[in-house]
Amino acid sequence: MFETPRSCYYDHCQRRRAPDAERVRLRSRVNELFGQSRGAAGSRSIVSMMQADGEQIGRFKVRGLMRELGLISKQPGSHAYKRATVERPDIPNILNREFDVPAPNQVWCGDITYIWAQGKWQYLAVVMDLYARRVVGWAFSNKPDTDFW
Repeated sequence: MFETPRSCYYDHCQRRRAPDAERVRLRSRVNELFGQSRGAAGSRSIVSMMQADGEQIGRFKVRGLMRELGLISKQPGSHAYKRATVERPDIPNILNREFDVPAPNQVWCGDITYIWAQGKWQYLAVVMDLYARRVVGWAFSNKPDTDFW
C-alpha cells in the first residue's frame, strides 16, 4: 500500500529512543518522595505530595514510574493482639485492683508488650511481684505463642 519495506517497520520498532528529560525528572522526584516516606508511600500518596508541590500528574503515571523504578510500598501489618471488645465474665478478677500486698511472693502479675526492634516486632513478657514491685522474670521472643511462656 505505502510501498515501504517490511524491514523498515521492524527496524523502527528496534530503534532505541532518546531518554525523555521530563520522564527522567519525574522518576527522580518519585524516587525522592518514596525515600522520604521510608518506603511507605504508594502511588496515591506520592500523587498528592507532588500535587501539593504544584506538579500536575496522574496516579497511573506515578504507578508506572514506580514500577519502572521497582518501588513497592510497604504498609505496617496488623498487630498480633487486639483490644477486647467485650468483657470476659468467665475470667474472674481475683486481684480486684488490690495492689497493696502484705508479704512478698503472694501476688505476681504479668504483661506482654511488643517492641519494634531489628526491623520487626519483638515480644516481651514480664512477671512482677506486687509486694516488692520488682521483676521476678521476663522472656523475649520473636512470636507471641505458647512457647513464649
